[in-house]
Amino acid sequence: MASHGTAHIGTPGGGLTARLTPGITRETGPGPYPVTGSAPATASAVPPAQVRRDMRLFWCAGTCDALGSQMSGLVLPLLLLSLGRTPAEVGAVAGVCAAATLILGPFAAVPADRGARKKVMVGAALVSAAAMTGVALAVRSGAVPMAVLIGAVLVERSATSCYEAASLGTVALVCPPAEHRRVLSRLQAGERGALVLGPALGGLLFQAGRWLPFLADALSYVVAAGCIRALRTELAPPREQRPPAGSPHRTWRAVAAEAGAGVALIRREPLLRLALGWLSAVNGLLAALYYTTVFALQDQGSGAAGPGLVLALAGAAGLAGALLAPQLAGRRSPTRVLVVVSWLMVPPAAALAAARDAWQFGLLFGLLCLLTPLATVALQARIIQVIPPGLQARTGTVLATASGAAAALAPALAGLAADRAGPETTLVVCAVLLAAVALHATWAAPALTRGTGEEPA
Repeated sequence: MASHGTAHIGTPGGGLTARLTPGITRETGPGPYPVTGSAPATASAVPPAQVRRDMRLFWCAGTCDALGSQMSGLVLPLLLLSLGRTPAEVGAVAGVCAAATLILGPFAAVPADRGARKKVMVGAALVSAAAMTGVALAVRSGAVPMAVLIGAVLVERSATSCYEAASLGTVALVCPPAEHRRVLSRLQAGERGALVLGPALGGLLFQAGRWLPFLADALSYVVAAGCIRALRTELAPPREQRPPAGSPHRTWRAVAAEAGAGVALIRREPLLRLALGWLSAVNGLLAALYYTTVFALQDQGSGAAGPGLVLALAGAAGLAGALLAPQLAGRRSPTRVLVVVSWLMVPPAAALAAARDAWQFGLLFGLLCLLTPLATVALQARIIQVIPPGLQARTGTVLATASGAAAALAPALAGLAADRAGPETTLVVCAVLLAAVALHATWAAPALTRGTGEEPA
C-alpha cells in the first residue's frame, strides 16, 4: 500500500524516499524512437502563479494518498491475522501484491509517455478508491470472504502501480528547472510526514472500527484523483517528442520492447547507471540496517518500545533532512553531494554495531535518515535534466522498481545474516558495503562531471 510515485526503502517510517521524477532538457543519444534536438523546458512557459497552484495540488495529492496508504498498510496484516490467516499466508498476499506492482508498472508507463499521464493517474486513483471502499464495506459487514478481500487488494495494488508509473515525470512538466530541488524536497517531506503520522492514525482508527482505516485510504484516493484532475498544466510532452503510437496488431515482443525502453536508456547514460546502482544499494542497505537494529534490540529484550523509538527518531530526522535539503545541498553538483553524503553515512552505520540501547540506535539511524534526502534531492533534480520527455515514465519506473526490489530483499538477507553471524557482525558488514558504495561513487563521479560544466567531486 505504498504511496503513489515513490520508492520507499521498506523500513517502516524511515530511510530513503526516492521520488524519481525523470524529465527533460537534452537528448541522450539514439533511442527507440526519434528525439528531435533537446527537449524544450515545457514548465518554463507556464505562468508562475499556475506553477505554484499546480505544485500545491500535486503535493496534496501525494501527501494525502501517502497518509491513507500508511494507515491501511499498517492494519491490513493485523486484519488478516485477526481473521485466522497464518503469517505465511499474510506474507504470500504481500508477495503477490508486490509482483503485480513490478509487472504492471512498466506497461502503464507507455501510455503516460504518449501523453495520457493525467488520464492514467486519475483513472487509477478512482479504481483504487473503489477497491478500498469495497474492503471497508466488507469489513464493516462483519463477514469478510478471503477471496473478496485479496481480490480487492490486488486491484488496488495494480491500480496504484499504474498511478505510480504515470506520475513519474510530473515535476519536470509542471515546474521550471530552477525550482526542482525545492519542489522535490517538499514532496519528500510530505511523504515522510505521512510515514510518521500514518501508522499512528491507522492504529487509532483500527481500534475505533476495523473498517475505518480502509475507508480513510479510499477517501485519500478520491482526494488524489480530484487534485490531479484540477491541474491546469498539460502533463504531456510536446506531440513531436512523444513515442509514436504503435499498431493495434503489434506482437508481444514489440510491446515488451517499448515498455523496456527505459532500460536501454539507462544502459547508455552513465549518470542513470550510477543513480540506479546508488539508489538500489543504499535502499537495500538502509533496510538491512533497520531490520538488523530491530533484531539487536529484541536480543536485548527491549520489546516493542525500542523499535518504536528508533522509528520515531528516524522519521523525524528524515522529515528534517527533506526540508533542509535545498539549503544544505544548495546549487552544488549532485555528484559532489552524492560522494560527500555517501562517505558521511559510513561512520554512523559502523557505530550501530557498538550501540547498546534504543536511544543510541535511534540517534544513529536518525542521522542516516537525515543525510539521505540531501543526496536524493540533488540526484533527482539532475535526473530530471537527463531523460528525454518521451521516456520519463518508463525510465523512472525502472529506477523505482530496482530500488524497491532491493529494499524488499534486504530484510530477508539481514535476518539470515543475523541468525548465522549475529546482529553486530551484520551491522559491520552493512557499513563495509556502504563504504564500497562511497568508493564507487567517488570513482565514477569525476567521469560524469567532464564536459557537463559540473563541479568536480
